[in-house]
Amino acid sequence: MPPDIDATLRLAEELIACRSETPEDAGCMPLVEKRLTPLGFHCERIDRGKTANLWARRGSAAPLFCFAGHTDVVPPGDESGWESPPFTPARRGGFLYGRGAADMKSSIAAFVTACERFITGNRTHKGSIALLLTSDEEGDANDGTLAVTEALDRRGEKIDYCVIGEPTAADRLGDTIKNGRRGSLSGKLTVRGIQGHIAYPHLAKNPVHLAAPALAELAAVEWDAGNEFFPPTTWQISDIHAGTGANNVIPGYLDILFNFRFSTASSPDSLRTRMEGILKYHRLDYTLAWNLSALPFLTGKSTLIDAALAAIREETGLDAALSTSGGTSDGRFIARICPQIVEIGPVNASIHKVNEHIAIADLPRLSGIYSRILQRILD
Repeated sequence: MPPDIDATLRLAEELIACRSETPEDAGCMPLVEKRLTPLGFHCERIDRGKTANLWARRGSAAPLFCFAGHTDVVPPGDESGWESPPFTPARRGGFLYGRGAADMKSSIAAFVTACERFITGNRTHKGSIALLLTSDEEGDANDGTLAVTEALDRRGEKIDYCVIGEPTAADRLGDTIKNGRRGSLSGKLTVRGIQGHIAYPHLAKNPVHLAAPALAELAAVEWDAGNEFFPPTTWQISDIHAGTGANNVIPGYLDILFNFRFSTASSPDSLRTRMEGILKYHRLDYTLAWNLSALPFLTGKSTLIDAALAAIREETGLDAALSTSGGTSDGRFIARICPQIVEIGPVNASIHKVNEHIAIADLPRLSGIYSRILQRILD
């Protein structure tokens, strides 16, 4: 293997060997710091609570280009189901196996080797380069990237371009770029009735029966039509409960958990207003508790999109598709201080699964994509 290929693979293996189950970093960040410091990066820990956060920056000039990702991984589950121990990296059949191989320790390794390659050939590059790493992306995410972006915002440190290493490829490395994500607005709806004996319904008020027409209407509403990049907003019930467990008691209340996945075609306020309008139309006695966990973000035609598409084409020969599908990512926090964000990473078919893996051949190509993007933005 050429040295740069071997370096990416070796670093990915070192990171996988760190048992960094959320919110533990387990030594990943010190490994990264050790590689970045000789390149001229100033490494700063912005830890909060039990979460480790690293902000590493080389240079002080604009524009600021940032790689962002997370060192934490989901638990491996029953380790007896793995063909090899999840935190012992293993090479088999052209693949690298281990928890975090695809999500997203290989991306972090590729960030580092891309920086090493680019800086070695461009010591006087324009602007600045940064890495933002957290150990709390797979968990609550309250003390991770959010904490770093809040700290950067307080001191007026803005990011101009950001590449997040989330696993975005569907079938082949480079086939998909995430150029945005939908927002997430959750809530708990409680509809109150009057509890009673099921044989005397005239003395009770069944909240399930009362809420049913409203729920049917909410499920049928077209909240918006989406747009060029986003599908239409959806409303889904995730949990519903009423009653005492006895079959002869009319319940006194109905609890419903629900979620909006919404595009830039709607706002949290518009969704709240429309939903409450439907509930009031049906004259329900209700309470609502809302939780906005993510605003949608979108990077349209831009310098970063052009650079990413070109880099992928040069490295893989593919014309990447732009997509906003999937759940939320830490891009929701970075978008507050950065106007251009893309997510590019490995094939996502094995993430969060037993025997998570990445093709070994994809490691140097991923590093190559990242270094080509740097070249186009900062050379």
